[in-house]
Amino acid sequence: MRDDLMRIAAVLMLALTLPACAASAPVLYPNAHLTRVGQPQAERDIAECRQLADQHVASGGAGTVAGSTAVGGGAGAAVGAAGGAVRGAAGTGAAVGAATGATAGFLRGLFKASEPSPVYKNFVNHCLRDRGYEPVGWQ
Repeated sequence: MRDDLMRIAAVLMLALTLPACAASAPVLYPNAHLTRVGQPQAERDIAECRQLADQHVASGGAGTVAGSTAVGGGAGAAVGAAGGAVRGAAGTGAAVGAATGATAGFLRGLFKASEPSPVYKNFVNHCLRDRGYEPVGWQ
């Protein structure tokens, strides 16, 4: 049973870490301005707009991480207790479930906190529009 739980935890952590590998950045529509200035200048303008956003937009990353960890731990404990009760070991199941859930919640919180907030994205998009670009989204 313990090996099964370890495998599940490993797969869960891998699934949570894969989406975090891609960095989020604005995507620009290839309008006349972008064609005229070129991609290298656009990248410099994006960097400058991001720097301005960093200076003016507050970040709430720590709260996101703490909240996800707590929710993950609670959910994991409940699921682990239910699974453990079926096998006659509700306490052990709850402990393993809480640890796994808290770890998954912590990782999810870290990755979510590393994503730009909607306000940050709006700030960068506004800055880019002021410079003649047409942001169409983020990826």
